[in-house]
Amino acid sequence: MDGPGLRIGRSVVVPEGELSERFSRSSGPGGQGVNTTDSRVELSFDIGRSPSLPETTRARMLSRLEGRLVDGVVTVAASENRAQLANRRAARERMEKLLVEAAAPPPRKRRATRVSRAADRRRLEAKKRRSQTKQGRSGRWD
Repeated sequence: MDGPGLRIGRSVVVPEGELSERFSRSSGPGGQGVNTTDSRVELSFDIGRSPSLPETTRARMLSRLEGRLVDGVVTVAASENRAQLANRRAARERMEKLLVEAAAPPPRKRRATRVSRAADRRRLEAKKRRSQTKQGRSGRWD
């Protein structure tokens, strides 16, 4: 799967050389071929030692993927297809999605705003109308 690598941001691309693949026998569909074909793919990427990641992105990814990392290395596996090539594609897609989500900048902080005076007045008038409606149902006549 030679290509430009995984694009995880506008300017950040993980080169193919920094990804490592391991193949093993898959469980699942495939009949007798399962016992002979190494169709399961494990794709690994060393976030901690990658020279292609900016320092801020690396720190963000390491903190967000903390539970999935083993010595700074994140691994995804794919074994749902019978063909090794299809599993390689699936593993790459999963890795790219995982890294894009981990590298995304944090959302902007919400700026607190006040309710307008008119909106507050409308809310209070609606409460008053509702209260009068309910009082009218009480059955006592004044």
